[in-house]
Amino acid sequence: MNDADDDLLVNTRSEPGEVGLVEARDFVAGTPFTFDNGQTLPGFTLRYETYGRLNAARDNAILICHALSGDHHCAGIHSLNDRKPGWWNNLIGPGKAVDTNTFFVLCANVIGGCQGSTGPSSLDPRTGRPYGITFPAVTIRDMVRTQKLLLDSLGIQSLYAAIGGSMGGMQVLQWGIEYPSFVKRLLAMATTAREGAQAIAFNEVGRQAIIQDPEWNNGYYPKSGGPRVGLAIARMMAHITYLSDASMDRKFGRKAVAAHHKPAPAAAMDVSELSMEGIDPVAPPAAFNVQFEVESYLRYQGQSFINRFDANSYLYITRALDQFDLAAAHGSLENAFAKVEAATLVVGFTSDWLFPPDQNRAIALALLRAGKRVSYAELSTDLGHDSFLLESPQLYDLVRGFLN
Repeated sequence: MNDADDDLLVNTRSEPGEVGLVEARDFVAGTPFTFDNGQTLPGFTLRYETYGRLNAARDNAILICHALSGDHHCAGIHSLNDRKPGWWNNLIGPGKAVDTNTFFVLCANVIGGCQGSTGPSSLDPRTGRPYGITFPAVTIRDMVRTQKLLLDSLGIQSLYAAIGGSMGGMQVLQWGIEYPSFVKRLLAMATTAREGAQAIAFNEVGRQAIIQDPEWNNGYYPKSGGPRVGLAIARMMAHITYLSDASMDRKFGRKAVAAHHKPAPAAAMDVSELSMEGIDPVAPPAAFNVQFEVESYLRYQGQSFINRFDANSYLYITRALDQFDLAAAHGSLENAFAKVEAATLVVGFTSDWLFPPDQNRAIALALLRAGKRVSYAELSTDLGHDSFLLESPQLYDLVRGFLN
């Protein structure tokens, strides 16, 4: 046992089905790390959480890989005063689909992130200032290689499974390719082996919203400031791609915002703070205040996002998504999966128009053509790309069956 073993035994559940209070930990790598583009950091930190216990054989570990806007906090609560559960709390816990009575579950905020892991907002020890856009370009493979260093530090000798959706699914696939004998099962949901032009286009519009915000200042801005308007717009637009027309219509339709609930003009994205050369900033006329509930919802999403996410991290991570292309990197998708040893389950969702079912199905078919053990499931939902995050007994049964 080493010092890191204390991290493996810290969590207890407060009630059946819940992992209870959890505490984030930091893995600090003190040796240089070289990114895929050749740039090097003198060291890095990954913030992570664990749930359950590592068994004596150290072979019951499950790695959870998060999506673009996610982080390490995927289950439990941080304190009695901060009872917001982790983003996959419905899936992870005692007796749940990912059962912490059986498995030791770990999730780390990715390199390039902004929730405790080293990223553009971190201080460069060589200058004493935030890295900003001097931070090395990040790839999905970089994320996976730093996660492997974390697992090594914990003495984990193999992964029972790697599980993730969306960008998390990309990491799962990369795990199977990069460390074929280390991971035994791959479960990738609502993902793709390479983004289509539409997904890249949405990411680019989001990046331009940030870059064209005068407060971006070429990537150098104070921690409490920066391109908040641009980042909020990027989040609003991206969030639309995570939903579906049917789910939005069912939840909002054309419902008007009640008069007493209408926010002040431009509440979530105060465009009156923006200045343009030769134009005096003014508040928009009342006709452009929030009128529909869906507008209020999107503004809320934008506002909450800028309070927890760094704009430069958004730029870096969306570019990592765009550049992820397993077929191009290996000559073909079949070649990419040639060394995979893990049993694999790929799950697509019928209403996902960001990474649609045919992109998920293509992964499973390529694995089959490469002679691998793979299953494909396509769940009929009208909840859009975010279906993998939402309550779904059918999905829970799939996950539980695959793991057991």
